[in-house]
Formats: sequence, structure tokens, C-alpha cells
Amino acid sequence: MPRQARLDSPGTLHHVIVRGIEKRNIVDDTYDRENMVSRLGVLAEETNTSVYAWALMSNHMHILLKSGSHGLSQFMRRFLTGWAITYNIRHRRHGHLFQNRYKSIVCDEDAYFQELVRYIHLNPLRAMMVKSVYELDRYPWCGHSAIMGRKKMEWQEVDYVLSWFGKRKNNARKAYRRYVQDGSEDGHRDDLVGGGLVRTLGGWSQVVSLRKSKDTVLCDKRILGRDEFVERIITEADKRIRGQISINERKINAKKKIIKVCSKEGVSIEELNGGSRRGKISAIRKQLAMELVRGYGLTLAEAARQLGVSTSAISKIFERSK
Repeated sequence: MPRQARLDSPGTLHHVIVRGIEKRNIVDDTYDRENMVSRLGVLAEETNTSVYAWALMSNHMHILLKSGSHGLSQFMRRFLTGWAITYNIRHRRHGHLFQNRYKSIVCDEDAYFQELVRYIHLNPLRAMMVKSVYELDRYPWCGHSAIMGRKKMEWQEVDYVLSWFGKRKNNARKAYRRYVQDGSEDGHRDDLVGGGLVRTLGGWSQVVSLRKSKDTVLCDKRILGRDEFVERIITEADKRIRGQISINERKINAKKKIIKVCSKEGVSIEELNGGSRRGKISAIRKQLAMELVRGYGLTLAEAARQLGVSTSAISKIFERSK
């Protein structure tokens, strides 16, 4: 069966899994690990790719990211090709380092973001590279230590992850830590990385029930989400291929995003559009400006209109993020 095209649209949340060819190592020692993680960070900043969670193992790597303006494919091509060349030169080897294709799963952020962050960050514990969550707090080859404030990773979107667990950083960090601890006994999660139907339904037991009932559900192995989310992603991908997403559709989708973020953060649209420079409002406006331009394809001027500020204000947000 031919391989399906990637669902590669800027601003999409992806769970990426990279594996060494024939299960061989992709890093051999501390120098390799430091170099590979550093490359991930530099490239994330260069391409405006948001990295929320990651875990570097010996022969594979997990990354939860939201693609930048150039999409996932270019980011991963630069990351994997650059590392393979560096690794081969240092270890005097030839040939492929990674399996032919990295695995990327488009994820429903609302439904799965917290679970994916936890699942990815618990990889070293499941693999017994650390003995406890306490050790994981300080483990340098996983994004969990940055969220716990034990290791500084300027390029990792720590504040955004913590915002899912509370409004005050200290309380959010404690809630996040409890959440990770609560999931520390979980094993492999087929519902997060299994086949398309398993992801859509949430596990093999649900698949068995569905088959017995003879009901049907839309699924796609490239997507983690319920059938409504799967349908929307596929429809949007088809439209992009045909160049059919109009500016009006983008504006409508952007407006929905603004309403959703404001509701989550407990601020009103009027307050956001009032030009307030209060810390929280300013941070929300910055987050939305980046997403409206990079993820929804709005111009700086249109993003400014949606957020009730000047075009120059939006321009300055992007200049400061470089």
C-alpha cells in the first residue's frame, strides 16, 4: 500500500517519534546527547517551532511540537540530516542512521496535550533509565527537568505547558508534578501511539466493542483524535492541497481560537482588544499573534485587526521573538 502524505501544516501539533535504523543507537554518550539536544533547540528557535515535550533515549526520540511557518517536514529534514552527518563523522561510520521515515501523529490539542506531555516525559522511567519520578526531575535528557525548573532550556515552551496546570507558576508546577507522578505506573499506551483506530477510540477494548457492534467510525493512522477531529483535519488538508482555504475561513478559525484562549485564561475579548499592556494580557496577545500569523496564515495587519492593536505592535512581537 502506498504511503500516505504527511499532514504537514504550519501551527499543527505533532507527536514525532524518531528511531534508529535496525534499532541501533542514535546517540552513544553524553557528548552526543548534549550535541543532539542543542541542535534541536537551535533549530526550534530558528524555525519558530514550539517544543513542549521531548525525551532522548538511546535508540529513539520523542518530541511533542507545534510546527512553525515552514511546516514539520523542513524542520525534521534539517534536524535529522544534520545530526546523521555529525554522528557519522564522529563515529567514523557510513550509511543511514535513522529509519527511512520518522513517525508523526497530528494531535487534538484540547483532548490530548496533557497526556502526551506526561507520556513522553515518562519514557526514561518506563525504560528504567531512572528509578523514580524524583530522579526524573533531574534527568537531563528529557524535557521534564526543564518544566520542573531543574534545567534551563530557553527554547522549550515551559510556560505554555505549565499554563495547562494553573495560572500561577509555582502552583502549576506542583500540579504538573502530581499529574506525572499519578501516571508513573502506566505502561505503554497503545491509545497514544497505536494504529489509527486505536488512537481514535482510545484503546483496544474500544476497538473490540466497536467491531462487535458493527458501528463505523472515521479514523486515520496519522491522527490522534476522535472522528470529528479526524474529519476536520483531513478536510482542511484536502483544502490546502487544492488551495481552497479562503481568507474568510481563516478569519473565522482565528476568531474561534481567540475566543477559546480568552475563555481558558479568564479574560474578555474586550479586555484583549482594549490595548491593555498588563502582563497577562500582553502575554496572551503575544501568544495569539504568533499563532494567528504562523498557524492560521493571517497577515500581520489582519492579526492586528483581530487583536485590536496596530500592525507595528504585531511586527514588534515577531522582532522580539527572533
